[in-house]
Amino acid sequence: MSVRRFTTAPSSHADEEARTTMPHTPKISPDASVRLLLDSQLESGAIPASTVHEIYQFGWLRDGSWCAYALDVAGHRDAASRWHHWVAKTLLRHERRVDEALAAVRSGEVNGQVMMPARFTLDGHEETPNDEEEWPNFQTDCYGFWLWALADHVRRGGDLDDELEQGACLVIRYLMGVAEVPCFDCWEEHPGLVHTYSVAANAAGLRDAGKLLGDQAAQDYATRLVATISGPEHTLAGGFVRSAGGDTRVDGSLMWLAVPLNLVELTDEVFQVTLHRIVSELGVPGGGVRRYLGDSFYGGSQWLLLAATLGWCATATRQREMATELLRWIETAANEHGYLPEQVAENVQSPIMLEYWRGKWGATATPLLWSHAMHVVLSDALA
Repeated sequence: MSVRRFTTAPSSHADEEARTTMPHTPKISPDASVRLLLDSQLESGAIPASTVHEIYQFGWLRDGSWCAYALDVAGHRDAASRWHHWVAKTLLRHERRVDEALAAVRSGEVNGQVMMPARFTLDGHEETPNDEEEWPNFQTDCYGFWLWALADHVRRGGDLDDELEQGACLVIRYLMGVAEVPCFDCWEEHPGLVHTYSVAANAAGLRDAGKLLGDQAAQDYATRLVATISGPEHTLAGGFVRSAGGDTRVDGSLMWLAVPLNLVELTDEVFQVTLHRIVSELGVPGGGVRRYLGDSFYGGSQWLLLAATLGWCATATRQREMATELLRWIETAANEHGYLPEQVAENVQSPIMLEYWRGKWGATATPLLWSHAMHVVLSDALA
């Protein structure tokens, strides 16, 4: 089975994303995205999700690890190392919280307050709770992905010093107890479910960090996790689904099972069915990729980082024309400052919810550094 082709085409949209109306006119280069990632990193090594969007002024383990991965890809080993050290230092400072979270799992008293958070303040502390609204912060995939990114960093020549090793050992201990615990998905939504990508990220992290540190128990558990997501709870109609327990939808995050996590081959039949569903159900002809059907966050818009991932898959399967078209679409989404948004609000699933989120949080996060990271990754794959 081959990936279904679709082509990108320009469109006019005069809203907060300030997209160009010129056909295929790039407004940012890969080098500019690398510079923005480097300039956005704090002296401590922390990387915010966005340098401008006030609500995104936190260090998400997932977002920052993608940025560090892109910096590694671009050859900026020192900057990537600073991020990994910031994570390790932050987590070691919260070692007591790991013990509390594992105790909660053993006692069956899991809740979002006791489990380890997915994001920290930029000075490495837990954020102050908001009495008006709880912002979901219990996600396990970010810990698995950090382990994976750290192992990849070391494979590329990064040093594994005592601090990084201690941080990795702490996260392995945490994931050995929580890798399959129901939580929020990687989009901070759908609590109380076991999400396919979350388990996959944890499996990849345990596999690679376990190999790096000589932890056979972690590697064995990773093998069992891969078998779990390949089983009937996480697959349907020949492909992966977003969550166990009856959710039959596909999710854009499932592409990461192949690239970069390498849990399945790109040519694997189950993955190919999944990718075909993503293209046909979530891909927008002439545009990007939605997260999942029924998404209402900013109307269920098109995400640049998922478009880049689809382009990455296309490049790996020698469909360079498709990948190039997706890269052009991403680059024309930049605003006049050369900033890439989180998502492009065209062909949204719910115009009403688009206006709701604009009224609640303002314009979509721009720049989203994760979008810039994926711009770098796709550009590198094509090069």
